[in-house]
Amino acid sequence: MKKSAANKESAATEKSAASGKTPAKKKSAASEKSAAKNKTPASEKSAAKNETPASGKTAAKSKTPATEKTPAKKSAASAKTSAAKKTASAKKAAPLKRQAPAKKPAVAPKKAAAAVKGVAPAKTVAPKPPRGESRTALVRRARRIDRELAEVYPYAHPELDFENPFQLVVATVLSAQTTDLRVNQTTPALFAKYPTPEDLAAAVPEEVEEILRPTGFFRAKTKSVIGLSKALTEDFGGEVPGRLEDLVKLPGVGRKTAFVVLGNAFGRPGITVDTHFQRLVRRWRWTEETDPDKIEAAVGALFPKSDWTDLSHHVIWHGRRICHARKPACGACPVAPLCPAYGEGETDPEKARKLLKYEKGGFPGQRLKPPQAYLDAGGRPAPPLGAG
Repeated sequence: MKKSAANKESAATEKSAASGKTPAKKKSAASEKSAAKNKTPASEKSAAKNETPASGKTAAKSKTPATEKTPAKKSAASAKTSAAKKTASAKKAAPLKRQAPAKKPAVAPKKAAAAVKGVAPAKTVAPKPPRGESRTALVRRARRIDRELAEVYPYAHPELDFENPFQLVVATVLSAQTTDLRVNQTTPALFAKYPTPEDLAAAVPEEVEEILRPTGFFRAKTKSVIGLSKALTEDFGGEVPGRLEDLVKLPGVGRKTAFVVLGNAFGRPGITVDTHFQRLVRRWRWTEETDPDKIEAAVGALFPKSDWTDLSHHVIWHGRRICHARKPACGACPVAPLCPAYGEGETDPEKARKLLKYEKGGFPGQRLKPPQAYLDAGGRPAPPLGAG
């Protein structure tokens, strides 16, 4: 009985075990089928995409030399930076050459620079005015300059001593290549010995040469003054003619000398184009001509004919006292605001005052017998020859 019971129990357990195995097998088979479904072609494609050559390339790129070049670039950049720093430090260490500061164009003051105290403008050349200055603007500027100079030199006069037209024409011929002062110191002895054209025409050349020696080129000048004296005696009755065409026929007399005589001995307007006049009118850009006759025509067209003689005095006086050839006193110039060449000379007012000549600088003038108006204005007569 016991054996049969035991057999029954073992059989039951085997059956239950068998029944337990069966669902497990079924479950495992179902899960395998679902897993198989999950591995559809789409999933295989996505998996395949993940394993495509692109991903391979990406991986390859991550392992390519590009990734290896990045640190190389950084190292090269850092090397360049360090090299640049070294260069900069080397430049700092090297002694620097001092460069001259850029020159700024000097600007003329609104008023005469001589009246400005304690101002030292830059000593540079002022910029040129526009080439397109109209004719009307040029005429106005030129005439204003002359008016300003007339106020500064109201006593302007010919700086040759003379008592009559004959003395003036002879003195003007002698003034070539020398100063008016030297002529004024020489002519008293000449006119004391030869007071008339007839006397000088009959003079012994060697004696005249000895008198004229201090003026320079005395042989050529002797020939000229004796020749013009003979011409005056023979052709004009011993009188100096009052016409331009007659004066220029005399030996040693050109247009400049003729206009000096006409303007100051006969009261007939004329422009005297000497070296001072030529220099100043070009600095003021009244004209760019260099030939004296063309300068005379160009400047004469800017002014009324009645102003020509006084204009000549104003310009020449300014050129001798302030607007010098080599070093003009720009800082003491009364027409600085109107001058395109302001800055060519000394612009500091104090230094410029030291460059002034004759009565403007407190020195004697050129005439031994100057007009009373000049003396009243503070001018001083020149010393005679040999008086220091």
